[in-house]
Amino acid sequence: ATLAIGTYGEQKPVPIASVAKVMTAYVVLRDHPVKKGTKGTMIPVDKKAEKEAGLSAQNESTVKVKAGTRISQREALNAIMIASANNVARLLGRWDAGSEKAFVTKMNAAAKDLGMTNTHYTDPSGLTASTVSTAADQVKLAKKVMEFPLFREVVRQPNYVDANGKTQPNWNRLVPLDGVVGIKTGTTTKAGGNLVFAAEKEIGGTRQLIVGAMLGQYKPSILDTVLANSKKLIDSAQDSLTSRTVVKKGQVVGYVDDQLGGHTPVVATKDVTAVGWSGLKVKLALTGNGKPVPHEAAPGTKVGTLTAGDGPGQVRVPVAVKDELTEPGFGNKLTRVG
Repeated sequence: ATLAIGTYGEQKPVPIASVAKVMTAYVVLRDHPVKKGTKGTMIPVDKKAEKEAGLSAQNESTVKVKAGTRISQREALNAIMIASANNVARLLGRWDAGSEKAFVTKMNAAAKDLGMTNTHYTDPSGLTASTVSTAADQVKLAKKVMEFPLFREVVRQPNYVDANGKTQPNWNRLVPLDGVVGIKTGTTTKAGGNLVFAAEKEIGGTRQLIVGAMLGQYKPSILDTVLANSKKLIDSAQDSLTSRTVVKKGQVVGYVDDQLGGHTPVVATKDVTAVGWSGLKVKLALTGNGKPVPHEAAPGTKVGTLTAGDGPGQVRVPVAVKDELTEPGFGNKLTRVG
């Protein structure tokens, strides 16, 4: 499951700096899907991207690229998510939408689609202080973008070797310590220190993903401050996770309704454990096996699945009829006990 525990402080839009590149990566991956195990489409490098690599002299994060060559989507994602290369983020915008301006329009449309109501992007790199968001909005985006396998692979790297053979360290120095697997830092004088983070925790036989964001940390060094404070949040979120048995093996979880007054109980075939924190309500759902419920079945026949929670850490347990299921079986339906 992907866990977001809560928010602290006013959710007022603030500059997010290079955290904006998470949306750049999302739009590119959404519109140019990468087949598992491949490096994705090859992207032509233009003269502007080569020239803008020189902006490192003005304290912009960049990666050297050469006009006329091509870089893979994987290489481009490494550059923007690990090295935080502004020149490559802008190149991706031009490649995807024809111009940086058109790409920004797509970024804002994507934010709207994801329900990020306090977010406004003005550039693909986040360098402009007019690119603003809130921690709650960035968590919505982070949960969505972490669904892409290539994105997850990229952001969990402590460093990568670029096409020039240069090792580029991850600005997010929390990776790979204590289960931290991403996502993106963003630091400028105006924005302060910002981090969208993801961390894993193994509990109750499941692997849980914790996603969060911390914005607007101004105590010097702003990067050290946001990393240290985020680390405390991650630790407490990991520590607060517990595993509880919410349904016991043999417990009646629903029934087969024959629509004529007949109700045959169905039971969980194993204990169902849910992972969360104290006070969390766990979502239970009962679904069929993708085929009609049988009209007749012997006790113990599996007729569906009980799911607890949602996301990648969801727990799924088969359910079976408790007693013999007999005719009439007129359009049998599986219904969960309230």
